[in-house]
Amino acid sequence: MPSHLSADRPAAQPPSRGPVDALISQTRRLKGDVDAVRGDAPADEADLGERWRRALYDLALHQLDDLDRHLAQLRDDALPVQGPAAAGAATPRRHDSLLSRVGSAEWNLLTDEVSWSGELYRILGRDPAAPPLSLDELPSLVLDEDRPGLTAMVTGCLVDGRPIDGEFRVLRADDGVRTVHMMGEPVLGADGSTVSMWAVLRDVSALRRSRRAVSETRDSLHRHRNAAAQTEHRLAVELQEAVLPPWRGSLRLPHDGPRALDIAAARVPPSALAPVAGDWYDALELPGTGTLLSMGELSGHGIGAASGLAMLLGAVRGMAMTGTEPGPLLACLNRLLDVSAQPVLGSAVCLRYRPLTRSLVWAQAGHPAPLLFRGGTGRALEAPRGMPLGATPGAAYGQTEETLEAGDLLLVHTDGLVPGHAGDTAVPQLLRLAPDFAGARTAQDCVRAVIREFGDGEREDHACVLVARVAS
Repeated sequence: MPSHLSADRPAAQPPSRGPVDALISQTRRLKGDVDAVRGDAPADEADLGERWRRALYDLALHQLDDLDRHLAQLRDDALPVQGPAAAGAATPRRHDSLLSRVGSAEWNLLTDEVSWSGELYRILGRDPAAPPLSLDELPSLVLDEDRPGLTAMVTGCLVDGRPIDGEFRVLRADDGVRTVHMMGEPVLGADGSTVSMWAVLRDVSALRRSRRAVSETRDSLHRHRNAAAQTEHRLAVELQEAVLPPWRGSLRLPHDGPRALDIAAARVPPSALAPVAGDWYDALELPGTGTLLSMGELSGHGIGAASGLAMLLGAVRGMAMTGTEPGPLLACLNRLLDVSAQPVLGSAVCLRYRPLTRSLVWAQAGHPAPLLFRGGTGRALEAPRGMPLGATPGAAYGQTEETLEAGDLLLVHTDGLVPGHAGDTAVPQLLRLAPDFAGARTAQDCVRAVIREFGDGEREDHACVLVARVAS
């Protein structure tokens, strides 16, 4: 909007036809392109995403149509529009050549003369034979709730010299409520006072309906996606809970006999709400009084990660029950992920404990090595070779054996248990807990010590910790 007009200075001349004709041609070509793309878009009303995209196409076409009309006004208005005369002089009427849905008006405060274009009568639903309304009478056409806003705009223009740029709704007898956008400015006399006010009014009802349709379909799409995400999260949680170990607190395996393992474990939640991840821990009593401890995590989140976890953990348990050793077991898991429909990566560690000899045979696939605590100190076990699961087809996995002693404590964890530390950098942080473990009575007390130390740190995903203590 230009600055306030002066009564003794004529308004600017309209642009020449040549550049405007070129802009009109470009606008119409763009309208045709958008309309063609809209016509090729799927018309599936049941698909919220498609409905939202079609609403955006409609809105763009409405806006381009308005641009086309406005440029045509510039081209067709060949006569210069004169500004109102100086204070006290007669004010010539503005040239009335506006196209559909755009009208103009001028109110002379000195002579009380009011000038409306013919299109403004149609926009406001007024009889063309009726006299134009004064500024005091204009609010009578406006809906009650919009009248204060219109009055404030007009008052601000006449008293404070502020440009008008706002909307109000009118109730027409023929087709109901219409939304009108009004832009106007005061015209100042030689003494700086306001002598008249002019305005351009545009019917923007169709544009507002298109914008409303876009907003409503967008909101509906968001609600649909949120509901789908909540359903998926609930299914993923239920699936994960169905396959993870049912035991809570401490567990003794094997259930009978000496030299058993006192076992406790926990999942440490992320700092903020996060989708279900594919991490797990497990303890399984094997035929012949053996025990298998396992832990791992799969890439991805949600129902895909939970279903992958169910498949992998089921395979671990099934192969372990047949007597498969940790190294060959991980090789089988790697082949299983390699042929799965949706390839994923994962890490895992498997430990087989034989209580009669207190021997521990273990293997790993891209997973942090277990920590062994003995006599108040701790160390990381030397890891055999092992690639992450799903990384290399046909990968071989080594295994190594460790002889444990009564009172020894094993700590198995996923990467990310220690906030801010990954891989080997987490080991020194965990080894600092050796004095706490030495004074603990049960594996559950050791898990609580880990949670106290690292549970409140910032982490993006779940983490797991499992502690197994060799009974005397």
